[in-house]
Amino acid sequence: MKKLVVLFITFFICMHFNNLVYSATVNETDSKLCDALGVALIISLSEPIDVAIAKIYQGDKEAPGGLTWAPYTTKILKIKQTNGIGGAYKVTLQVSSYYGAHNFYGEDEIVVSAEGKLISFKHLKTYPKVKY
Repeated sequence: MKKLVVLFITFFICMHFNNLVYSATVNETDSKLCDALGVALIISLSEPIDVAIAKIYQGDKEAPGGLTWAPYTTKILKIKQTNGIGGAYKVTLQVSSYYGAHNFYGEDEIVVSAEGKLISFKHLKTYPKVKY
């Protein structure tokens, strides 16, 4: 009988302190990425970023020659999972284009897939050209 009472009390204690844990699927990152990981991701997406920069400024007659961008000045604004767990990702970047000795010319928002395909782009701001 004592064994049954001890077993019952042990079972009751285990059930009483058992906390249920609920988890939810997270589709967007809301935490900061490690700098090295962020730069590595940006560098891996450099090809579609180059295409977007070329398209954004192709009709701009004021755009200086040799316009480029740098991974270390690019910001990751959002990473969104598009098809649920294990699905594709969309990466939204804020890219600053520059010329010469890092004279900024424009700021753009570029959305690319993690597979390296350009999804969309939007020009945000143009800075005045610096005269030498």
